[in-house]
Amino acid sequence: MPLPSTGIAVFDFDDTLIEGDSLPRFLDEVAGIVRTRVAMVGAVAGALGAHTIGRPVGVDFAGSVKALLLRKTLAGLPLAAVLEAGRRLKPRLRWLTPQLTALHRHAAAGHRIVVASGALDIYLPVLLEGLPIHDILATDMEIHAGHLTGRIASGNCVRSIKAQRLQPLLAASTGPSWGYGNRPSDLPMLALVDHPTLV
Repeated sequence: MPLPSTGIAVFDFDDTLIEGDSLPRFLDEVAGIVRTRVAMVGAVAGALGAHTIGRPVGVDFAGSVKALLLRKTLAGLPLAAVLEAGRRLKPRLRWLTPQLTALHRHAAAGHRIVVASGALDIYLPVLLEGLPIHDILATDMEIHAGHLTGRIASGNCVRSIKAQRLQPLLAASTGPSWGYGNRPSDLPMLALVDHPTLV
């Protein structure tokens, strides 16, 4: 869709546009519930060990758990299978009406619509298909020869990293800005906009 000239509205995804966290449900879909649960236990144990010796995998404990979990569940999977898992998940999402209504209201007003989320770039665009969105900022996964390596390619798109990635889009906007997110993970993002909304 064409880019609007003024105004930008930024939406978090998990617990803002939809109810709950999409990542565990996606991993259950693509890797299976049992494998995902076993991988989570291993990821927590691995993150504890890594932080104990001062060699974390992520910028914080939660980030380390996420990075290790993604390696254990996604490494080696073909991208086509991952995209299909996203399509199977989409009908089961529970959209949150107030924020979805706000998104459509901003789009109708001609504002640039951005979704900024820690969700993965390998499934978030599939879940957002059909919505009037101009930009998607997500946690980018590394892909080699059509298969996932399980590694995060460009940083976990949460908290301060999400805010950093959003800054160029806000700077390019010539109009007011709105933001919708939840506490506490979206506070750095919401601090950048003119009209923040905590949901």
